[in-house]
Amino acid sequence: MDLRIRTATPDDLDAIARLFDAYRQFYGQPSDRAAARAFLAERMEYRQSLVLLAEHGDDAVGFAQLYPMFSSVRMASVWVLNDLYVDTDARRLGVGRRLLEAAAVAAKAAGAVRVALETARENLPARALYRDAGWEEEATQWYSLDLAKLQLPV
Repeated sequence: MDLRIRTATPDDLDAIARLFDAYRQFYGQPSDRAAARAFLAERMEYRQSLVLLAEHGDDAVGFAQLYPMFSSVRMASVWVLNDLYVDTDARRLGVGRRLLEAAAVAAKAAGAVRVALETARENLPARALYRDAGWEEEATQWYSLDLAKLQLPV
């Protein structure tokens, strides 16, 4: 398979927005390609994330998006692999694994000491991919607070 993984540029926004929109739909969100494009453009413009693009021939077939953050305990940079998506027609061809490898290489090159990700427990194919690629499931439990549902004092 002629597969290339590279850092996306603003010239790739239309292709990435299509993949990002499909990714969001996978997680139950309504399609909104224009908003997806705007969101990605802003992340790129302000260098708030790194987007890796997987291409097969002239087709964009997958992407990964990483966000930098910091570990106070380790006093070091840690990256979060927040988004990873492969087109349905390109699945089981090694695209996801290559994106994971490229994400690890990019994070290490930037000085990060760790890459973390989170996925749904019921996403068995993704969990199998991560384990097969050497990632370890941790026993820690993430908690989240949906601020839109919280009534805060004014």
